[in-house]
Amino acid sequence: MNSITLLGDTQVFRRLRSDFADVRPRAAVWIAVAQIVAWMTGAVLFATGERFGNWLAVVALAAVAAYGERERIKLREGLTVSISLLPAIFAAVLFGPLAAMVVFGASAVSISFPLPGRICYIGTRALTGALAAGSVAVVGTLASAGTGRTVAAAAVAALVAEVSDTVFTAITFWVRDAGWKDVARANLPVIAASVPFYGFAVAILALSYQNVSPWTLPLFYVPALGAQRWFLLYQEQRRLAEDLKGANEQLRAANLSFARGLIATLDARDRYTAGHSAAVAIYARDIAERMGMDPVQQELAHLCGLVHDIGKIGLPAGLLEKPGALTLDERREMQRHSEIGEGILANVDTYAEIASIVRHHHERVDGQGYPDGLSGTDIPLLSRIIAVADAYNAMTSDRPYRDAMPSRVARLRLAQAVETQFDTSIVAAFEAILAGVDENYRTAKGAEFMLDRRELEDDSDIPETVRKVATIA
Repeated sequence: MNSITLLGDTQVFRRLRSDFADVRPRAAVWIAVAQIVAWMTGAVLFATGERFGNWLAVVALAAVAAYGERERIKLREGLTVSISLLPAIFAAVLFGPLAAMVVFGASAVSISFPLPGRICYIGTRALTGALAAGSVAVVGTLASAGTGRTVAAAAVAALVAEVSDTVFTAITFWVRDAGWKDVARANLPVIAASVPFYGFAVAILALSYQNVSPWTLPLFYVPALGAQRWFLLYQEQRRLAEDLKGANEQLRAANLSFARGLIATLDARDRYTAGHSAAVAIYARDIAERMGMDPVQQELAHLCGLVHDIGKIGLPAGLLEKPGALTLDERREMQRHSEIGEGILANVDTYAEIASIVRHHHERVDGQGYPDGLSGTDIPLLSRIIAVADAYNAMTSDRPYRDAMPSRVARLRLAQAVETQFDTSIVAAFEAILAGVDENYRTAKGAEFMLDRRELEDDSDIPETVRKVATIA
């Protein structure tokens, strides 16, 4: 038992030595001065007959101040607020300097500072309480009793408390060589904004306490603490939401990087498909937008368009590059690319939905497509969108076995194939887009298409995992 106690003591002393090791001599002097002056002030006040008054109320106010300071609300970088000053100034107005020192000092106990800083803060906060209560005594000698004196005392106590706190904080930063002028400058607008609020709120509380009932205090502070806690939870939820949004953005960027790496590998193999994936991706995204789909689905349509032909990586050498028409066996082999693409993508985390869309992008609404012969709405909507975008760009692009069709002919072919090969609503949405754009867009030669194509053709940053997938395939 003794060994455990001694070990605990040793650890405590080591921690204390570690906490104070980096304290500069000037800062150590300031900590000592603040403590000595605070304790001497309290002793003098007690010796001259000063007491706490309603000690139960003082203890309750000290607890509220400590809790309020612990649960500070961040308004912006470098600026936090709490309700701890309300009970502290209230104590200064109603219960005198000794009570104010206790409540102000208690507000510093729970703050998350290193031990030297916390000790210094307790001392300076106690002195702030004494100064605030002293200003109340001065007001009492200058004004007659009544509501006006209470209001004036509350306003002056708030002003003295804020100014004193700013001065002590500036001194603390000065002894640490940490830019005390910036601290003082930053606190000026805080003083200007908070003094009227604190003065008004404390005056109302003090008058209620004096003229109505002491039970007005819990009726105010319990909801105030609850509101502060609720707002902290709200801020935490906002922070988590922002973190989740950032994580989603990183995931989206990673997905795009992975997809572009895969397609760059495919395009490097077949020069005739270079840019096709980028064009299909842009067309698919724009169709999804035209159809009123949400931004998440629009981005998914773009990503699926990028990787819809990735299964062609796994086709036999020479099949993609064959200049003439394909034989029946070769056509059947070519049709396997949607299944191969699904197999590649299904092994990638977060790509399960994309893999299914890629598998079905050659299905037909009449059930005559491949690989599963799905029909109508059994085909995923994004697969039906990719089918339209894919067919149109294939018709308007050069191929080894034919030249590109004019865009007007390709649009007519799409219209002729509705309700057999293509979904009518999707073709109608795409036609509405094509009718309102220039020929560069219709033939995938606009600036946006060129940018995406250059990004795909630049394979310098293809992830090593992508290269391995392409090699295995």
